[in-house]
Amino acid sequence: MWKRLSPHTQAVLQALFVTFLWSTSWVLIKIGLTDIPALTFAGLRYVLAFLVLIPLYLRTAQATPLRALTRRDWLALALLGLVYYTITQGTQFLGLVYLPAITFSLLLNATAVVTAVLGVLFLAERPSGQQWAGVAVFIGGVLVYFLPKQIPPGQAIGYAIATITIFANSFSGILGRAINRQNRLHPLTVTLVSMGIGSVLLLGLGLATEPWPVLTWQSWLLILFLAVVNTAFAFTLWNHTLRTLSAMESSIINNTMLIQITLLAWLFLGETLSWLDVVGLALAAIGVLMVQLKRGLKANS
Repeated sequence: MWKRLSPHTQAVLQALFVTFLWSTSWVLIKIGLTDIPALTFAGLRYVLAFLVLIPLYLRTAQATPLRALTRRDWLALALLGLVYYTITQGTQFLGLVYLPAITFSLLLNATAVVTAVLGVLFLAERPSGQQWAGVAVFIGGVLVYFLPKQIPPGQAIGYAIATITIFANSFSGILGRAINRQNRLHPLTVTLVSMGIGSVLLLGLGLATEPWPVLTWQSWLLILFLAVVNTAFAFTLWNHTLRTLSAMESSIINNTMLIQITLLAWLFLGETLSWLDVVGLALAAIGVLMVQLKRGLKANS
C-alpha cells in the first residue's frame, strides 16, 4: 500500500512522523527528569546521537571531509555547537524542570518571531508585511494565553530559562543559515561537528555541576530512544523528506508540533487547558505559520 502512494505523499507522511517523534521528546524528557539531572540528561542524549551519526557520516560520500575544514569553519561550527547544543538544548531540558511542557512549547515558538527580527540585524533579511502581521498575531496569542494567569511560585526561574532558550535558539538559527547558505559544507558535516562539540561540552558541564545519577535500565532505555530514534533517525528521515518537500511545506508540517505537544502533554502528563488557553495557542500557531510561510515562499522562488 505504501508503494502506491506518490513520492510527495510519502514525504509528507514521513515528515509528520518525524514531528510526532520530536513532540514525544517533550513528554519523555519530562518523565526522565524525575530521575536524571537536566544537563547530564541532555548531554547523554546528544553525545549518544553524535556517536550514532558517525557511521552515517562515514558512509555518505557527499559529506565534506573533516580535513577540508578550514580554521574558520572549525570556529564557526564550534560556536554553532556551543549555542545550539550546549546552551539551547541544555536550557530546554532545564526549563522543562520548572515549566509545563505546553507552556514551554508555546514560549519556544517565539523562536520564529525572534529569528525574523534578528535576521534584519545579522543577515539583512527584511521581514515582509505578512511576517510582521504574523509577529503581531503571535504576540496576541501569547497575551491571551498568559494574561489571565499568575505565575505560580517556583516557575519564575523557568520563564527566565525559557527566555535564554529562545534567544539562543534564534541566534543558532541565524548562525546555521549563515553557514549553510554558503553551500560549502555538507549539512551532515555541519550537524556532526557542531553536535559533537556542543554535546561533549554539555555533558561535561552536567557532570561538573550535577550529581551523577543512579541510572536504571529504564533510564538508559529512555536516553537511548531519545538519542537513536528521536535524534539520529529523525534527523536523517527529516533530511530525506527535504529532497521532496518545499521549504514552505516543511515549515507548515513543523508548525504542527505545538498542537501535538499540547495533546501529548494532556494525555500523558495530565496538563490541562482552558478554552481561553486553546484560543491563545491557536493564535500563536497561526502567527508563527504566517512568519514561516513567507520565508518558505522566498526559499522556493
